[in-house]
Amino acid sequence: MKPTFSIIVVCLNPGAKLNQTLDSILKQTYTDFEIVVKDGGSRDGSIEAMRRDDRIRLFKEKDAGIYEAMNQAVAHAEGDFVLFMNCGDMFHHDTVLEEAACAIAQEGTRENLVLYGDTYSEKNDVLITSAPQITGFTCYRNIPCHQSCFYAAKLCKDRSYNAEYRIRADYDHFLWCFYVAKAKMRRMNVTVAIYEGGGYSESRENRKRDKEEHKKITAAYMSRTELFKYRAIMLCTLAPLRRFLAENRLLSGAYHSLKKMIYKGNK
Repeated sequence: MKPTFSIIVVCLNPGAKLNQTLDSILKQTYTDFEIVVKDGGSRDGSIEAMRRDDRIRLFKEKDAGIYEAMNQAVAHAEGDFVLFMNCGDMFHHDTVLEEAACAIAQEGTRENLVLYGDTYSEKNDVLITSAPQITGFTCYRNIPCHQSCFYAAKLCKDRSYNAEYRIRADYDHFLWCFYVAKAKMRRMNVTVAIYEGGGYSESRENRKRDKEEHKKITAAYMSRTELFKYRAIMLCTLAPLRRFLAENRLLSGAYHSLKKMIYKGNK
């Protein structure tokens, strides 16, 4: 019988962070899950030192980058839902999967469903609250953190991550789920993951590529009218300032607290 969840962890020389993430998963009170570890050829001894458990399945295969590695891992996943966690990321608490399973049961279906929750940013020491509902503007501005999204596995198997995008392939896939697959997007009132941050996409030299990929992806899914409207809203609402506040370690707590209050008021 296939498990409810496939937790995917891709790695390449992750050091002690691999077991840190695996330990967080193995502590979950809800046990109907598998862990798919996809290693791209680590030589740091991390795989040899990896936790051993019947629920962990290890696959070794060369890849050209993280998104190809994720596609390879999805091909091995047997669960109804897929969640991706990078090495160093952790579940926020031990009952996350139990709460996600309850949310799935309440929906009454496992087909074409994306469940998402909030994310704790370890880098900025702040809780990032996800939007109460996914709209076109949400897709343009700020989708939920990838580590806090449970995807119906079929959504990931029917549409692989486009490795052409080195930074935003997960963003492209989320928009495909919303615009093309017409997936049900449901928010859980749960803080799902502790996101380590500071990864490849966040380095200063990749900010330009990030913007270029965002522009290309949004143009693929959104009309010119839609894009004009969203850009005007961003301009009028001082988007650069808000991004600075969100990413500043000293100010991000107040910013995200205010955002959470606004989301609650708009429910």
